[in-house]
Amino acid sequence: MARVHLWSSLRRFADGQEMVEVEAATVGQMFDALARAYPGLAPAIAAGLSVAVDGEVIANSRSAPVRPDSEVFLLQRLKGG
Repeated sequence: MARVHLWSSLRRFADGQEMVEVEAATVGQMFDALARAYPGLAPAIAAGLSVAVDGEVIANSRSAPVRPDSEVFLLQRLKGG
């Protein structure tokens, strides 16, 4: 299962866990699995997150692959001008 690391303000929606595991083959499936397992994460996911999978930042690609042994970090999406 992919290991998904949550930044501090998201942990409260995942029972205080810093890292959770989900089964997913793509970033989109990972987001869906996280929202099912931890419904409190759904609003943050819907608002938009940046993701780093195995050290590579993925921007706006729900089809990007996630392997069973992937290390995934959810990151706040920076907005501004």
